[in-house]
Amino acid sequence: MPVDAAGFFGDNMDEKISQAAKIIRGAKNILIGAGAGLSTAAGYTYSGERFQKYFADFEKKYGFHDMYSGGFYPYPTAGEFWAFWCRNIFYNRYDQPPSEVHRKLLEIVREKNYFVLTTNVDHLFQNNGFDKARLFYTQGDYGLFQCPTPCHEKTYDNEEIVREMIAAQKNMSVPEKYFPRCPKCGEVMTTNLRIDDRFVEDFGWKLASNHYRKFLQKNLRAEIVYLELGVGSNTPGIIKYPFWEFTAENPKARYICINKGEIFAPKEIAAQSILIDADIKEVLMQI
Repeated sequence: MPVDAAGFFGDNMDEKISQAAKIIRGAKNILIGAGAGLSTAAGYTYSGERFQKYFADFEKKYGFHDMYSGGFYPYPTAGEFWAFWCRNIFYNRYDQPPSEVHRKLLEIVREKNYFVLTTNVDHLFQNNGFDKARLFYTQGDYGLFQCPTPCHEKTYDNEEIVREMIAAQKNMSVPEKYFPRCPKCGEVMTTNLRIDDRFVEDFGWKLASNHYRKFLQKNLRAEIVYLELGVGSNTPGIIKYPFWEFTAENPKARYICINKGEIFAPKEIAAQSILIDADIKEVLMQI
């Protein structure tokens, strides 16, 4: 049964950070599992001041209070849907200042045999210098559109279209002539995000999945650190549960989890684990 960081695993935060730093510095192999909390630590919050800056008009009209909720709102027209989504994609994918958090993380792992498994769709890893061949974005990419059916398994870069819609929107609506259309069937495209079974796993997705599988196979019995950053409970089956399982099956593995306010692990891997309930940015700076 999982227990939290302040229980079975102790609560001496400074000591745990020091131990984690020593383990990470000495590691040759590191698998990073990154969730939404890492992007939040980098400043890419979906609510609060940042939401107010870019979506105050949407909040006033529709009553939702964060970008995540806005992505599921039943807009009355397609023009309003695309007005929200072109902004959401632009500010979370293309209008990106450098991330001090991601660059510090890269500095820590650059000379190691590392791989990144992430449920984030904001492209922050690649935009801050991580090797594309060492990344697997399991849940999609804000920067891609796909056919909604889908009539074929291909995705399309959307930066040019998104910027056109940003410029063309008026009164919180985008004119229909700017809607992205599938080049095969002519249907209005949608975002390449895993929200149902119509998610397109294109060539790039399958290639990254294969890279991840090979990394796992090579290192399942090796000395390795499973470094989990900001992973919550929305999709634990992608990163959290596998990391626990990999650690339990390999006595040479270490599991390090950093997540502010949401941190736990099975007691069966306590001797191999360090759980740090603290701000990810602050911890990485210390490491």
